[in-house]
Amino acid sequence: MSVMVWIEQNNNGPVGNSFEVLGKAKELAAALGTQTVAVLVGGDTANVEQVRSYGADVVMTVTSPSLASYRLSAYVKALRKAVEAAGATVILMAATVRGREVAAMLGSELEAGYAPDAIDLRVEGGKLVAVRSVYSNNILADVTFNSPVQVVSVRPRSFPMPEPGAASGEVKAVDAGLSEGDIKEQVIEVKSTDTGEVSLTDASIIVSGGRGVQQDPAKGFELVAQLANVLGAAVGASRAAVDAGYIPYKHQVGQTGKTVKPDLYIAAGISGAIQHLAGMGGSKIIVAINKDAEAPIFEKANYGIVGDLYQVLPALTAEFKKRLGK
Repeated sequence: MSVMVWIEQNNNGPVGNSFEVLGKAKELAAALGTQTVAVLVGGDTANVEQVRSYGADVVMTVTSPSLASYRLSAYVKALRKAVEAAGATVILMAATVRGREVAAMLGSELEAGYAPDAIDLRVEGGKLVAVRSVYSNNILADVTFNSPVQVVSVRPRSFPMPEPGAASGEVKAVDAGLSEGDIKEQVIEVKSTDTGEVSLTDASIIVSGGRGVQQDPAKGFELVAQLANVLGAAVGASRAAVDAGYIPYKHQVGQTGKTVKPDLYIAAGISGAIQHLAGMGGSKIIVAINKDAEAPIFEKANYGIVGDLYQVLPALTAEFKKRLGK
């Protein structure tokens, strides 16, 4: 028995959200009287020392040339090997784009109970309970499990980022037992759209634009980006703005985009459709900027500014520059 966390990696190293999950996993393992296992999967698992600094009891590495590029079936097979080697009964991972699909397929392969996109986890009566937000964050539902193995994906920023310490924990290598013939998917070409901007799912501050920029979309999102740059924030958007072609889909926040939970969410020219609220309603502080005083977003906002975003955003940017000394 153990609590296992998949430490997802990208080109920049381990994904920070994975360490948020690992921090919570240590609490759960203590409550269950078992150990925490962190798993690194890839063609290169050289980040093992960084992972060890976050305090897992065991760090498992599953390394193979066949895992150099992310392929769903290959990663699930590798993780299943690690689950078997660790005797893991609770498997956790961040609900990133990859994490969601890996968790779903791994849960199916293990015939495990599966709770997607959990926002909290606890142990009750010696058993895992996952908490999910449903109906656009209006209801919190407890998910309990009858299966001996449980798989949970955790919404990014649901738990605080732990502080790293001295590297500890035993390192164990697990043989993936993979060959190219075992993998159905083939990677023909990889194209990256990463421009070095702040990731929506990692961001503690997000500035989003919506249909309200339609007067001059290019100028509107330039103003959104300027404020985001001063605040060190990510740029988001509503589905209406994305569907209108004002900004690429990767910026979309909402039910059909990314679910985010920043400390501060600034919504400029966003009316507050239920689909958008479903993706950002868990934000700690919401600031709404809209010309329409009756816009639904104001019902959800902690602070509201009734005004034209083309006037309000430059004023906010100038004031933050002054206050922050930029």
